[in-house]
Amino acid sequence: MRLSKVWTIIQHEYVTNVRRPGFIIMTAIVPALALIGLLVGAYGGGLLKNMGQSLVNFFEGTSKRIGVVDGTGLFTPLLPEYEGNFTLFGGEEEARKALEDGKVDAVLVIPSDYIENGKVRVIAKGSSFEAVALEDSKWFKGFFVSHLLRGKVEPAVSRRAADPVTIQPEVLGEKGKVQGGGPWGILFTFIIPYFLAFMLVMTIFVSSGYLLQGIAEEKENRVMEIIVSSVSPLELLVGKVVGLGAVGLTQVLVWLLSLLGFTSGAVMLLTISAFSLPPSTLLLLVIYYVLGFAIYAFLMAGIGSLGTTMRESQQVAGILSMFAAAPYMLSGFLMANPNLTIARVLSFFPLTAPTMMLFRLPLAKVPWVDIAGSLAILSLSLLGAIWLGEKLFRVGILIYGKRPSWKEIWLILRSS
Repeated sequence: MRLSKVWTIIQHEYVTNVRRPGFIIMTAIVPALALIGLLVGAYGGGLLKNMGQSLVNFFEGTSKRIGVVDGTGLFTPLLPEYEGNFTLFGGEEEARKALEDGKVDAVLVIPSDYIENGKVRVIAKGSSFEAVALEDSKWFKGFFVSHLLRGKVEPAVSRRAADPVTIQPEVLGEKGKVQGGGPWGILFTFIIPYFLAFMLVMTIFVSSGYLLQGIAEEKENRVMEIIVSSVSPLELLVGKVVGLGAVGLTQVLVWLLSLLGFTSGAVMLLTISAFSLPPSTLLLLVIYYVLGFAIYAFLMAGIGSLGTTMRESQQVAGILSMFAAAPYMLSGFLMANPNLTIARVLSFFPLTAPTMMLFRLPLAKVPWVDIAGSLAILSLSLLGAIWLGEKLFRVGILIYGKRPSWKEIWLILRSS
């Protein structure tokens, strides 16, 4: 393989595609949306903040006015900290009248047998959603706990029983070092694997789109016949994969940098300060990212070249893209246990291993057997992808008219 020829193809593919109107428009979409979001945040930030706080208050219940009909005597009189939101009524009829007049938002009826069965009634106007929201409110449950324990335990103990736990999680990393502690640390524990896997999938989709488009256009224009007369199919394949891969990566990086720029780098700073990944994990993430992209790129170029039109190429290569996105279906389970059996199995399958390991590595300590085994399989798979992609590409770039059947493809591979 002549590197000078490969480098010429890389340059041509990169320069040609970054000048395309489609590339420029698609690349500009994300910065434009980020700018719109920045303007909305600047001019409507206060409104959005108030809306968000209103939603929190609604579901937590702290903004509601609740009438209380106490049939047990345990809630009379009300504790001072609850007098602002709760109002005692002498009977249910009086409370219903206050609800109809809009003086309260809901009425809580506590029957005399509440201690025995724990049942209470919540009367609201319109729908039962108000009662459901109150039932799930920690603040509402605290109202009951505080009054039931009044006079039986110390006030400090009563307040703690009403709000018993504020969790401050810590994650042990390498050598027992605490990492990812605090709310931001836990948040970025979820974000980092999603972000890295998303980057890989986006790079694969974007690059494969340009790759298939370029191959289809050159085949339809018969330019491919002229090109292969001066370079070998392998040189052409490698040049296109690297050049168009760089195009896709450029687009994704522009999207990323624009988002970071419009947020003054806050996302990156929070990531660095809140979640410090060990150097060995960062290195592994880069390796899996590169191996994953290379395998998909060579396979898509080879399989996509068998199509006689752009649509046919996209349909065939789209099947491969589904494997890259498959680990997203298990993301909920991976967050709870990154070392699930199904996750370990998919870590050894070449088409799912890159994305799966990008998910698992930031979340937990992955067994070294999984890392060594998956890297070995991916390395061998890359060699196989280059061999298979080159064989298919050699035949596919000169196929016109009808796409070959799977039987014909198998015979072509055997004969080569």
